[in-house]
Amino acid sequence: MNRRDLMISAAASLSLASTNRAIAGPASLKDAAREAWLYGLPLIEMATTRARALAGRGGQPAGLNRFGHTRQLAGPQSRAVTAPNNDTLYSSAWLDLTRGPVTLTVPPTGDRYISVAGMNFYTDNDFVLGTRTSGGAGGRYTIVGPGQTGSGPDVVRLATPHGWLLARTLVDGPQDLAAVHAVQNALVLSGPAGTPPPASAAREASPAEYFASVAQLLRSDPPPATDVALFARIAPLGLTADGRFDPKRFGPAEMAQIEAGVAEGRRSLATLRPGGSTQGWTYPRATLGFYNQDYTFRAAVALAGLAALPPAEAMYMQPVGDQGRMITGPGPYRLHFDADRMPPVDGFWSLTLYEATPQGQFFLVENAIQRYSIGDRTPGLRKNPDGSLDIWIARSDPGNERATNWLPAPLSGPFSLSFRAYLPQEVLRDGRYRLPAIVAA
Repeated sequence: MNRRDLMISAAASLSLASTNRAIAGPASLKDAAREAWLYGLPLIEMATTRARALAGRGGQPAGLNRFGHTRQLAGPQSRAVTAPNNDTLYSSAWLDLTRGPVTLTVPPTGDRYISVAGMNFYTDNDFVLGTRTSGGAGGRYTIVGPGQTGSGPDVVRLATPHGWLLARTLVDGPQDLAAVHAVQNALVLSGPAGTPPPASAAREASPAEYFASVAQLLRSDPPPATDVALFARIAPLGLTADGRFDPKRFGPAEMAQIEAGVAEGRRSLATLRPGGSTQGWTYPRATLGFYNQDYTFRAAVALAGLAALPPAEAMYMQPVGDQGRMITGPGPYRLHFDADRMPPVDGFWSLTLYEATPQGQFFLVENAIQRYSIGDRTPGLRKNPDGSLDIWIARSDPGNERATNWLPAPLSGPFSLSFRAYLPQEVLRDGRYRLPAIVAA
């Protein structure tokens, strides 16, 4: 999705500016284009990711209203979704509820972590089923769309006619794959067949093509009523909530203003700096995974961590590097946990290393020992005699006993890290516990 994972606490100042504009009148044409580009980006990213899946790319077989599964843990070749985790196997289904509800069967998983997130087309998590919310006994659920009837404890609702169902099932190493495959095979969707969606423009498309695709997606998945103020502000662009947009109404001078606004929107995401950092780490905002009118933050997550879970399910933290979230120094670096200050989670935790693309997306890095993340389930992880733990992030083997706890970084170039805490305890969610800083060693 990134979801899956990003500079999760970024965009604080830009989001505040977006909130302040909510009470203002219509924007200039350039500003309208900027805000509309950011607003439409999650729709475009969802449509692009869906198209890849339906085309069979990224290991997902084509088809709507049915699951496709990844059968191996993510590696450097995993490029279907930005910032993939290396802890769980994904099971993915693109939903089409236009012909009626669908039924979801989740198998019993016992103590094994599982989450099945239902995201509407605006990337909000309308529901998360699994270990935290519905337990390990499994269940049978009815997923209903807008205007469809259904009630009871086993009915869950999606706010848009189309959406994404993404399941994450914990894997405890290669020897555990067969058991996880059995869980995946028992994840079942049943109901009416979906209708293949039309093609959509990519984020790099010209403004005319981009906004035409956004208009098409607005018709397919109408926005919530709470976005009325946004559409009033972007009225000069002529992009409406019911999916109308006519680029022919603009002359060359006006198109130049639109292009300038789009370019400004791109730059605003490319130059985001983490906000809300403590002890060298950024922390997720409360709106992660359900964004309300925080459009800039939602766009940033869609670009760098599509399908991010809400903080109650998982927290994503990034260290503050010397270039935003990127680290460029030679290292090595050390992350040290005192014996009585281990990450407080009811699930598990891991630290994953990524390289960044020029577009601002993040993927795993090839390395000699094929280790892409390290965490509390890493085999052979060695604690110090006093019970504390050191993790070493280095571009080459740090040697001796440090090699056991080594997370390899690329030999050259910038890299980024993401710390994931699944089922974080309240002391982590409310800020009483903070991760120790990563330091050069």
